[in-house]
Amino acid sequence: MTQGKSIGLTGGIATGKSTVSDYLATRYQCRILDADIYAREAVAQGSPILQRIFQRYGDEVRDADGSLKRQALGNIVFRDETEKAWLESQIHPLVRQRFAEELSGDHPANPPVVCVIPLLIEANLVDLVDEIWVVTCKPDQQLQRLQTRNQLSFDQAQDRIQSQMPLREKIKVADVVLDNSSDLATLQQQVDQALKRSC
Repeated sequence: MTQGKSIGLTGGIATGKSTVSDYLATRYQCRILDADIYAREAVAQGSPILQRIFQRYGDEVRDADGSLKRQALGNIVFRDETEKAWLESQIHPLVRQRFAEELSGDHPANPPVVCVIPLLIEANLVDLVDEIWVVTCKPDQQLQRLQTRNQLSFDQAQDRIQSQMPLREKIKVADVVLDNSSDLATLQQQVDQALKRSC
């Protein structure tokens, strides 16, 4: 068995990356590697990274059971570029290592491995994948979806969106752009076409 193709699936927060990866997994049996899972591993209870987070921010981000208060941490880092950069400097090396480990082994040429990495471009992880797929949607849709999904206020949602690289910049480096502004069937049709071309 040889090393097959890997797709880096990215986009903005709440643009539909999970919708695309779920479809690729169920419809095409693609293996999905998810940066968010590795990032959660990085801050698991008792981890060295979590201890450094507590040392930096104190009880404001510590839950009663000793786990991380994610929303409280988000409220800090999404408003402050310096703090966001510090947190990413703690987590990104471990996330890169986990992807490198998973991609180093043999896997079939078809279907491709899909790496879901929200910060694929920002964290300089593009060298790990063969193609970049960007999921996009209209700005007002993104804001509404994020508010609904995460139960955030308008300002909290705006902070999170504005802390990320603008979608138009991600689109510039994309091999495939998936527009999630319409219905699910339209999005799935775009995925079908992109995978056909990719393979």
